[in-house]
Amino acid sequence: MKKILMFTMVFLLMTGVFSGNGISQAATNNQVQVVKLGITGDDHRIWDLVKAKLIKENIDLEIISFSDYVRPNIALAEKEIDLNAFQHYVYLNKFKSDHNLKIVAIGQTILAPMGIYSGKLKSLKDLKDGGKVAVMNDAANEGRALNLLQSVGLIKLRDGAGLLPTLKDIVANPKKLEIIELAAPQLPRALPDVDLSTINSGIAIDAKLSPLKDSLFLEKATLESSKPYINIIAAREEDKDNPLYKKVVRAYQSKDIKKAIQEIYQGAQIAAFK
Repeated sequence: MKKILMFTMVFLLMTGVFSGNGISQAATNNQVQVVKLGITGDDHRIWDLVKAKLIKENIDLEIISFSDYVRPNIALAEKEIDLNAFQHYVYLNKFKSDHNLKIVAIGQTILAPMGIYSGKLKSLKDLKDGGKVAVMNDAANEGRALNLLQSVGLIKLRDGAGLLPTLKDIVANPKKLEIIELAAPQLPRALPDVDLSTINSGIAIDAKLSPLKDSLFLEKATLESSKPYINIIAAREEDKDNPLYKKVVRAYQSKDIKKAIQEIYQGAQIAAFK
């Protein structure tokens, strides 16, 4: 009889039904919730810090890395992941319009300035007529790259071209540059084959380039015109007010994460939150 009683008590303790000492409530409180976050590239040092903060709130942030700029939004829309953090406002708005997706920004992360890099030249002044210049092949980042090339006087765009100019909007190309469109991850690898390559800081850092030391010219991140290129955390529209996802945003937008961004990237990436 004692053995039966002991077995029953052990069973109740293991299943949490024996709640006289709060075991059932504790099991509920300690339940870990998983949030799947999509990023691009291999550099997730900041998100690793966020992950460590969130586990204290019983949230397991599962970081999933994608190799391109297309899959993270498709995976989000198809509920393969819960959030993504890799894109800026211009890219998000263009992508969801083109693909009829209901995804929205729920928080800002960093501003990653775009730079002009070269594996051959020491200065933009060394660029010769007919030189090859690589830009990203997606509309949002190609537009950003063309505006960057215009800002250093290499091309001129038509008036009113806005944030999304294309090669057709180039009205002056005095050096007769050959502009080559490539997928973002290919831009650093193309450096031996082109004279210049426009690369955003996230891709550059993944390729072991220092935006501050290796770029010939770096976008001025403090300008008002840079705001559309602030990177964001995106969610499905139906989940924009999800309390769990808001905790992820709060964990990122904290003083210690802001300090870590400054210490790790030394201005190559800039926290875009207060």
